Amino acid sequence: MQVEYQDIEWEHDWKTIVEIFDTIDRLKLFFKRLDVSYLRQYEQKILILNLEKYACSLQNYIIEKYSER
Repeated sequence: MQVEYQDIEWEHDWKTIVEIFDTIDRLKLFFKRLDVSYLRQYEQKILILNLEKYACSLQNYIIEKYSER
């Protein structure tokens, strides 16, 4: 019973991580539509990189969280 609950919890967390990465991809597409200065483009790239870095850290956290159980 505990294993089934863990599997459901893991599946939910993993789907959320995938949604986060998909959202970042959509945000990239939205940014490409904008006609902004070079400085703003640079800021957008930094924002995306930071979001991707954070999403990767969440992904690693989820992997570690369920590996320990």
